[in-house]
Amino acid sequence: MSKPVVHFEIVGPDMEALKTFYGDLFSWEFHDVPEMGYSLIHAKRGEKGIDGGVGNVGEPRTTIYAEVPDPQATVDAAVAKGAEIVMPVTEIPGAVTMAMFKDPAGNSVGIVKEDPTQG
Repeated sequence: MSKPVVHFEIVGPDMEALKTFYGDLFSWEFHDVPEMGYSLIHAKRGEKGIDGGVGNVGEPRTTIYAEVPDPQATVDAAVAKGAEIVMPVTEIPGAVTMAMFKDPAGNSVGIVKEDPTQG
């Protein structure tokens, strides 16, 4: 079974500038989460697209997030294939269980634990 891309994020030093740029360019709407230095992007329209986020945490990057049933098994498989762990499997209580790695080419990839109550 395929692991779908369910979220994306764009990170840079000036979150407000990113919100203005992408909001004006793509008509995205944002919901700020100040305690995280993050803003959720409401980009999905109807059945098309996925939502994402912008933030000012870490080095500038664009990341896709795939949904998986077992984040640790996926991290282990990624490492075996040459990935470098950026964030180990981490639970953010009430929000998400996630991890991040760089693929062998240096691209930033995230994984989130599948929610069995959805779908």
